[in-house]
Formats: sequence, structure tokens, C-alpha cells
Amino acid sequence: MDKELIPKNHFHFIGVGGIGMSALAIGLLKKGYSVSGSDLVKNNETKKLEKLGAIIFSSQIKQNIKFITSKFNNKLINFVVSTAIKPENEELSYCRKKNFSVKHRSEILAMLMQSYTSLAVAGSHGKTSTSTFLSTLLELCTHSSSSITGGIIPIYNSNCHLEDTKFLVAEVDESDGTISQYKSNIGIINNIDFDHCDHFSNLGEVISSFNNFAKNSKKLLINFDCEITRNNFYSENKWSNTTPINVAYALIPTEINISHTIGKYYENGNFISTINIPVPGLHNLSNITAAIAASRMIGIDFLKIKENIKYLKLPKKRFEFRGQIDERNLYDDYAHHPNEIKETIKLGRLFIKPKNNNKLHKSRLIAIFQPHRYSRAKQFSKEFAEELSKADIIYVTSIYGAGEINEDNITSKIITDLIYRKNKNVSFINNYYEITKNFYELTQKGDLILNMGAGDCHNFWSILNEKNNT
Repeated sequence: MDKELIPKNHFHFIGVGGIGMSALAIGLLKKGYSVSGSDLVKNNETKKLEKLGAIIFSSQIKQNIKFITSKFNNKLINFVVSTAIKPENEELSYCRKKNFSVKHRSEILAMLMQSYTSLAVAGSHGKTSTSTFLSTLLELCTHSSSSITGGIIPIYNSNCHLEDTKFLVAEVDESDGTISQYKSNIGIINNIDFDHCDHFSNLGEVISSFNNFAKNSKKLLINFDCEITRNNFYSENKWSNTTPINVAYALIPTEINISHTIGKYYENGNFISTINIPVPGLHNLSNITAAIAASRMIGIDFLKIKENIKYLKLPKKRFEFRGQIDERNLYDDYAHHPNEIKETIKLGRLFIKPKNNNKLHKSRLIAIFQPHRYSRAKQFSKEFAEELSKADIIYVTSIYGAGEINEDNITSKIITDLIYRKNKNVSFINNYYEITKNFYELTQKGDLILNMGAGDCHNFWSILNEKNNT
């Protein structure tokens, strides 16, 4: 453990309810540190932290800091923030005024990674899914693996499983440039895309950020099928789902359906075996290939991997089936970038092919989309319209600002107007309560409903159930 992490340390997380922050807080509790945190929203993560012994405040006022500093006056207190915490936050500004030690969440994760053989999963899309698949394989094949991720991993039912193990799978975030903090034994780059336009001005800046991550990785594993990673990074360790030539690891699909994908697995151009993967979707096949490749790079026997593939599951909020209401099937997905929406709709289409080619009974694919951040809605309005228009019916809700100030008065209308040019079946609906109120007019029996976004849109299923039970 890093010298800075001595048992007398206490950690207070400002904004502890986020999926990444709560994972670190859980990890530190498991390591024996005392932890507190504040968040304006109570959720499953804050409840879990309270059960584990953390002190949780549902306000963010300077009195919280005063309480913590007096209660833990015999300890060195580290105050932890993410980039989402604004300088004017009352807790943070009080800490700055008093010159208390304030660390970014990336520093804490980087410190924790130092005690393990770490496998850091990076990339613009699919990080959480890849981390989940890799964590599952390493847990089942080595029984000596820990994980800190940005999603709930089914095998642990948690976003954090931190024990005294050999390996640690860490999902690392590029959104704010802090990716350069991480030093790993194996660095994985899934793909690179222009995103996080609130931080980066162009694709070149994004690539530069990943370059720093690559330099800090003892070994680098990259996706050969992504043009940007292929052209900007050199590594002997590459994976592909399109060719077994000139790549170390390849898994070429031979059959894709709604329950599984079958593919031929190659290493260094040599056919090894046919693998049956219990997860649908080409983008998921890429993430699983990365997990297999990383497992092989740390010396795990291929037969062990093949044996445990059948236990792979998607993390929560990744094409997650929430349930059925009056013959309407609802799925939640975290897709909030046009390329993610593209893959999610493509996967949805697999599920609604007409039965026995009877076109009269073909289900409809309904996309409900909550745009995430004003900067992203502004930057990618055309791309969002292009991909969302491929659904049969589209409902776009108000933008989830994620703490951003709406300087340019961006609204969802910018996206709905562009969709309307391609697909007339589009409506703006202010929020999920309105969708719930008119649910049976907006949908029909047999519909597959894809609820997409990275904001609070995943409360929709609960809101629907509440209404149906009253």
C-alpha cells in the first residue's frame, strides 16, 4: 500500500453516491480505513456504504466538514472529490479555505492499484462491460482477483470487490484527463471516439490523453478493429473480431442471435477453438475478446477460460431487461453517445425479428432517450438524430445536465427537429412522469422499449411500477 495510505487515515468523499466514488469508498472500508461522505441524493450506493459503517450526510454544508475534523482529529483526513464537484460546493470551498488535503478520486484509485497486478480498462465505449467480463473470468479462473468498476458486476453484485488478491481489474475514466494518473501492468484500450466535449476540444486531445495512459502501461492491449487505436498506438497485443491475421487474439463470429454468439478463436493466426458466448451483440463480442486476451496475457490457461465463458453476464444498465408490463418489454441501457445508441438499437433489432416471417406481427422498437449534458447534446445533435431515427418510434426527454450550466440554452428540441426530418414518429416528452402518465397511449402490446441515457432515466421502471400498483 502506498505510504500515504496509513491506517490512521480517514477519507471523506464529497459526492459519495456516484458509481465511481462509491466504489472507492467501499474499497477503502474493506481495507480497514474509516470513511464518510456526503451526497444530496440517497441511493443504493449510499445505503450500502452506511451498512458497511460509513458516515453519510445528505447535505453538503461546511458543518459536515467541521464534524468530521473534530470526530477524527487523531487521523490524517483526506477529502476526496471527482471532477463533477464544482469549486463553489460549500464543503469543497471550506476545505480549500482551511487548506485541508483534497485529493481527486483518480489519485485514490491510482494508489490502490499499486498493491496489485493491475489490469486497467480504458476506452471511449464498453469499459464497464469489458471490466465486468474480465473480472468474472479472473474471479472464476484464479480465485484471486479484485475489481473497482463503474457498474454493478453480477458475480459480486457490487461495483467494488477489493480483497487481498493478486489481480485487480480497474475501470479507468478518460472523461476529465485524469487517465494519465494510472500505472498498470496491463492497459487495455477498447476504442477511442470524440466525447466529453465539456473537457476536450477535439479528437486529438482525446488521443493525447490515451497516449499518456499507454506510456504508463507495462503492456498495452488494443482493439485492432478501431481505426483510431490501430493508427495511433503500437502494441504486439492486439485483438480483432474481423481478422485473425496480424493480431495476437481474434474471435471471428460465425453465428449471432438473441441468446448467444458463436465464434472461432485464434491466437497469432492459429485456430484454437470454437467458443459459445452467452451474451448477444457484436460490440459485446469485442469486449469479451478483450477480456479473453487480457486473461491470456497474464498466463491463464485457455481451457479454463473456455470452461468459464458460460458464466459471463452483462453489468446492470447494459441492455438490462427490467421486465414486462402488459406485453411490453422494457430494457435499460447506459447508451449516451451516438455510437453507443447505434449498437444498442442494432442489438434491439435482433430481438424483434418477425416470428415465422409474419410481417403483420412484427414488434416495434421504441427508443426513449434522455440526453446527457448540454455540451454533448450540442456537439452531437446530428449524430444523435441519425442513430435514434433508426428506431420505429422515438421519445426524447429533457436534457440531464449533470451539473453543467446551460450557457447556450440547448434543449432537446435541437435533436427532435433533426430526427423529424428522417422519421416523423418522434416526440419530445418533458420527463418520465409524463411518459408514465400516457404509457398506454404511447406504446402498444408487443413493443420492445429501449430506455437509454446516463442520467436518472433508469428510475423509469420504478416509476412505471409505482403507477401500476396504485
